[in-house]
Amino acid sequence: MTSSRIGPRTAETAMSKQEMLINYVPGEECRIAVVKDNRLEELYQERASAESHVGNMYKGKVVNVEPSIQAAFIEFGLERNGFLHISDLHPMYFPGEAKEQTERIGKKTPRRDRPPIQRCLRRGQEILVQVLKEGIGTKGPTLTSYLSIPGRFLVMMPYMERLGVSRKIDDDETRRATRQLLDELNPPDGFGFIVRTAGNGRPKTELKRDLAFLQRLWKAIESRMQETQIGELYIESDLVIRTIRDVFSSDINRIVVDNEAAARRARDFLRIVNPRSSSNVAFYDAPIPLFHRYKLEEQLENINARTVPLPSGGTLVIDQTEALVAIDVNSGKMRENRDAETTAYRTNFEAADEICRQLRLRDLGGVIVNDLIDMRQANRRRDIEQRFRENLKSDRARSRILSISQLGILEMTRQRMRPSLSRSIHIDCHHCDGSGQVKSPESVVLNVMRRLALLLSQSSVAKAELTVSPDVAFELLNRKRTQLVELERRRNKPVVVRVDPNESLDFVRLIGLDERGGEVDIPDLLPKDKDLLLVPIADTSPQEEDVATGEKDESTTERPSVPGKRRR
Repeated sequence: MTSSRIGPRTAETAMSKQEMLINYVPGEECRIAVVKDNRLEELYQERASAESHVGNMYKGKVVNVEPSIQAAFIEFGLERNGFLHISDLHPMYFPGEAKEQTERIGKKTPRRDRPPIQRCLRRGQEILVQVLKEGIGTKGPTLTSYLSIPGRFLVMMPYMERLGVSRKIDDDETRRATRQLLDELNPPDGFGFIVRTAGNGRPKTELKRDLAFLQRLWKAIESRMQETQIGELYIESDLVIRTIRDVFSSDINRIVVDNEAAARRARDFLRIVNPRSSSNVAFYDAPIPLFHRYKLEEQLENINARTVPLPSGGTLVIDQTEALVAIDVNSGKMRENRDAETTAYRTNFEAADEICRQLRLRDLGGVIVNDLIDMRQANRRRDIEQRFRENLKSDRARSRILSISQLGILEMTRQRMRPSLSRSIHIDCHHCDGSGQVKSPESVVLNVMRRLALLLSQSSVAKAELTVSPDVAFELLNRKRTQLVELERRRNKPVVVRVDPNESLDFVRLIGLDERGGEVDIPDLLPKDKDLLLVPIADTSPQEEDVATGEKDESTTERPSVPGKRRR
């Protein structure tokens, strides 16, 4: 191997402006960080126990068609069936004359012009699909029949027409020149091609080499189609090669890898796709872990913090729910400006940079609601919107931004490719079920007393056994001991209280036992309506109540009026 070697003495001094750091543990985990001036900018993580299937291509079979949601469920070789919506169904599967229409890159058939999915697909039909998004929660993977095979500089799309250029290349003259260069390569018919951002400004020979590679790859996929009933046709590269292919650019000065085999693979891949950059791969060989050497572990620990500080004293508060992500911007300790408008503008400006960074690092997707600090001036609101758009240009995930509303809220969407980083490395707490809250001991005790009264009222129950946490047991056996003893005396049934120190604060296990000690199965403890006992209220006069209680309520007793005198 000819790549350079970094030891403990040179790691700190060799820190360049922007680097890609790869921490690779074979068979366990791969973490890739892009750092700029010692600051974490992007993070990609993949574990062997949660292998990604995004981008993999499969030959599947339709197992169910659901007209009510205009979608089909596809069996394609994984544990859970995939979800294919009508908007992701290629026209080649349309019925009749619609089947003959061709699809052009960037001109996807509108939803209103598509036939119902029940006319396009039938149960048992074979179909080629590609995984768009991993399954999240109970949902299966999201599929598409629009196939795409990425290369280093080009993306090949079978059964499509036209040549395109990445939307991130926004200069019109550059786009025209790049499209003309691609057209000179004489791409084959029946395929669409898109020039990726990494292909901008590349010479014709490199694009031609990438085109030939994609053609050879498609021929291999076609041969597998003939041999495979249901299963994989194309597997995306591992995280190391995939990230170098999609993320590496001329802005990254060096790739540092702490595993020699992974470093060799990275160097060999760069030799093929970008020979000039192959020498930029360095093998890190030192006893101190790579991420600790670059002081990244502390930044990684703070990624999932709910509160994120801003440079001038403001803060972000990030809350993730099932449907959306809510981000609140607070001015915090920022007091440098004399007027509130400038303070709000500076805080929002810093928040625009940090929010986009956090979205990339945490891999948050879906609907994102940003509650900014109110600004009265329209031009400053437009500046913040533009700042968001500029920051999101470097984001690989597609996003859409709306204007700041009158309430100071900026709404946006971001493409969800896989579960967020928090969902990937954390599990829900079994004490609070992920809510972050448990009942107070007082609330649990009150609920336990009600449930005990209901249980002991059953004739088949001779004894009750209660298991609670130590704090609840303390409340129950001290502050509520009198009520508990009174309940036992009134029902003439004992209650045994047990303590489980390993359970959560609001844990309660209550069972009823019969005279033989067997557990009583009572499906419904509530009485029926016909058994409801109502007792009429006794009709007594206020004087009788006063006598019965030994008290006299002068405020409600009316004095007799005396003739000739006015009542006060």
